[in-house]
Amino acid sequence: MFFIIRSLLTPPEVARLRELAGRLHFVDGRVSNPHSEVKQNLQVDNADPGYQESTRIVAEAFNRSREFQDFALPRKYAPPLLCKYHPGMKYGVHGDAAFIRMGNDLVRSDLSCTVFIADPASYQGGELTSHLGGPALSIKGNAGDAIIYPSTTLHEVRPVTAGMRIVSITFIQSYVQEEGRRDILYELGEVLALEGAKMDWLNRTRLATACENLKRMWSIT
Repeated sequence: MFFIIRSLLTPPEVARLRELAGRLHFVDGRVSNPHSEVKQNLQVDNADPGYQESTRIVAEAFNRSREFQDFALPRKYAPPLLCKYHPGMKYGVHGDAAFIRMGNDLVRSDLSCTVFIADPASYQGGELTSHLGGPALSIKGNAGDAIIYPSTTLHEVRPVTAGMRIVSITFIQSYVQEEGRRDILYELGEVLALEGAKMDWLNRTRLATACENLKRMWSIT
């Protein structure tokens, strides 16, 4: 399932990240994937003193977002990474690595997430495009929106032809590794949230307990 969170970031957070993107030091994106022949972008230098702030802003948005928590069931995630694409830059068709090393820790990439920071009208091209075996799915989110999708999906960032694409990306290790089970839990949770007040209290309690029991059965700690 592909899941869009509208306005994950507030307008002041978007403005601050754009400001940081304009003054922080960026390096060749292949520093985190040196063997890639299709990656052509820039990512913030984690040695830059402002790197921590760029990471913290997005992480705080994830932590306060009920939608993010309910859909991803995150156990941990990689520090959000600010990336830029100038005209001519792209990230060709690829699949994300199964594990992302963060110091001495490993994050298993069950889900990938892109947070859009640039106004989509300010750049041309740069669509996040997923290849699902049929027609490709292309997404160009509004500033502040986030999209979460399975890390197993072949995807690409189409070439930017004008302006600058600014995003923050991360990889999420979920308590529930299997995609279909996460989707079931999310759908059941949505039904409970939307219809629970109309249900008999005992039946509502039974449904809520069944959801929690499925989380116990399927979670990996």
